[in-house]
Amino acid sequence: MSDESEVEPEGGPHMRLVAMPRDTNPSGHIFGGWTLSQMDLAGGIFAAARARGGVATVAIDAMKFLRPVNVGDEVSCWCSVAEQGETSIKVRIETWARDRTSDKAKKVTEGFFTYVALDESGHPRKLDAG
Repeated sequence: MSDESEVEPEGGPHMRLVAMPRDTNPSGHIFGGWTLSQMDLAGGIFAAARARGGVATVAIDAMKFLRPVNVGDEVSCWCSVAEQGETSIKVRIETWARDRTSDKAKKVTEGFFTYVALDESGHPRKLDAG
């Protein structure tokens, strides 16, 4: 993982939203927990699509906060498969923020989230099972 990247990943983001005032910490920046939550939502959507069914978050690894997110920033989460096992998918998630007065985004967080595929009863299932 590199905090020096200034080029967004290829393809479109898997989730995009605007950081709002209600999500700020006492310093006036967006809570890290809010950003983490958005990343988990984006990763869950991405993993569920690959798993063709329900998934649950089982781990968050190597989380890095690189820059603060400000109120009004457009926040985008980009997902890619880092590893895939028999029942789980490890997703690399990069979060980028673009100030509303700029056309250039900067990476603000990155991390690896692991999701396990679930059957109708909430038990792990093989990924090749639909």
